[in-house]
Amino acid sequence: MKLMAAGDQVLVAEFGDRIDEAVNDQVHALAAKIEEQQIPGIGEVVPTFRSLLIYYDSYQLSYREAADKIEELARNLKTEQKTKKRILKIPCCYGARFGPDLADMEQLTGLDRKEMIDIHSSVDYKVYMLGFLPGFAYLGGLDERIHVPRLKSPRLKISRGAVGIGGSQTGIYPMDSPGGWRLMGETPIDMYDPNREQPILVQAGDYIRFVPITIMDYYDIRRAVLDGKYQIEVTEE
Repeated sequence: MKLMAAGDQVLVAEFGDRIDEAVNDQVHALAAKIEEQQIPGIGEVVPTFRSLLIYYDSYQLSYREAADKIEELARNLKTEQKTKKRILKIPCCYGARFGPDLADMEQLTGLDRKEMIDIHSSVDYKVYMLGFLPGFAYLGGLDERIHVPRLKSPRLKISRGAVGIGGSQTGIYPMDSPGGWRLMGETPIDMYDPNREQPILVQAGDYIRFVPITIMDYYDIRRAVLDGKYQIEVTEE
């Protein structure tokens, strides 16, 4: 682990220089350890792909004192995988008007759309980190067969719930926004809702499993979401 200052009240603990599940496991293990210990003067932690941002109160701790406490925790870090993982099952309507880039993706991958959908929905994707937009989850584990480059010219507006692929990653747009990922479907679920008790649906370290649905299912679920009657399925496996 490499520890460095990122301002007068922030530390960054770096665990590697690549996107890798083992590296990310170390990030989350340290985050969990810090939160568990409740060290006076150590505040919020923000996990990323390969590093952990750690806020501390410089009125209570000097940089050296904060760094020493973090280094002590890191020396005894355990990164054994959990016996169970929290999986959120996200319904996704692939294709139709929600998959405008599927035809191009067929050309890029040499696969037909059914094959791509089957591959995309067969993986439990780890939420490595949240960023870009509130509730935007960067997901790891995308099958190499459906890696596709981002659009050369990003769209000015992508709809809330759009499911796309950009390079080696897949993700869900939590709100209307510009974006350059290639779109293959859409979920009727709100990944971010400022009026919800927990506005952001997922946390770093969770897993997402996409569940293919029909377009009629999409509209039925969307109505239930808007009426506050839809309960997302969450399992531990």
